[in-house]
Amino acid sequence: MKNLAYFLLLAIFLSLTASAHEVSGVAKVIDGDTIEVRGTVVRLLGIDAAETGQRCVNSSKKIVRPGDIASDRMESLVKEGVTCSGTEYDAYNRLLANCTTAAGENVNRIMVVEGLAWAFIKFSNQFVSEEKIAQSSQLGVWQLSCEEPWVFREKRWKVAEQKSPYGCPIKGNISNNGHIYHTPWSRHYNVTSVNLSRGERWFCSEKEALDAGWRAPIR
Repeated sequence: MKNLAYFLLLAIFLSLTASAHEVSGVAKVIDGDTIEVRGTVVRLLGIDAAETGQRCVNSSKKIVRPGDIASDRMESLVKEGVTCSGTEYDAYNRLLANCTTAAGENVNRIMVVEGLAWAFIKFSNQFVSEEKIAQSSQLGVWQLSCEEPWVFREKRWKVAEQKSPYGCPIKGNISNNGHIYHTPWSRHYNVTSVNLSRGERWFCSEKEALDAGWRAPIR
């Protein structure tokens, strides 16, 4: 019985180890909650930063782009290299992970505790306490009049869906930087056109764009 219990525990351990995914190296910043490390796109688990096309208002009634601020901070955190570990991929084949800096700091946690991202409780409760700290201290987005990014995305999608062909609002653009898709909440969406004669196209979902070999813009 002892031997059986031992082998069962060993099998569980090996199963958990095999399901873990880790990637390390210099990161390219896509936005305030998504990076690319050595060809792997990583979506930081448990956080949601403002989109690059999102505008908010401060106490002086001035327009602020919190998505750019979050992206800038992300770049400063990962510039010396990063290690990201997770156990699963999302529908867009992005590794859902916690990332640590070269100094061993948790990037996900820093982004939330500094008020640069929301705790994404739809998928994880990991950073709820950090969000409360940022909110009570009025840091980052908590000193702005600003929609949560998931609300912003939903609204922008519905508007673009009504205006786009066949209700497929994602723009597939071809440039010197390659085949890049733009979602309705991206910063350059409104100035991006789709020229079908050049092979550009519309997509109904990010997964469809990714499966066709297109990628999101890298900052």
